[in-house]
Amino acid sequence: MSKKNADKTNQEAIERIQEMEAILDRATKVMDELESKLAEFETIQPDIKKLEKYYTGKAWKSDFKLDEEGKLPKDLKRGVLSEDGIDNLLERNKTLLDGYSSDICS
Repeated sequence: MSKKNADKTNQEAIERIQEMEAILDRATKVMDELESKLAEFETIQPDIKKLEKYYTGKAWKSDFKLDEEGKLPKDLKRGVLSEDGIDNLLERNKTLLDGYSSDICS
């Protein structure tokens, strides 16, 4: 192999290694972040169960009625009284849990 061909081969190897190194670094970072978020997702599950219990129980209905009657402060954040808000969150959580469980098991 001529020096010119060897230099070209070496340069191609360097570029390939740099590209693969960038992929390795990026994938490692994404996986580290994902693992952290998955751990956080697991730890929030008891609170989501508490939210679901609230939403399906008497307290939510009572709070909703108070809101409809205008008995709650106007400046009170009340997204939790939105049926769609909680329902969508619970369905989204179920979908994520189902996907998460099947991904771990496969």
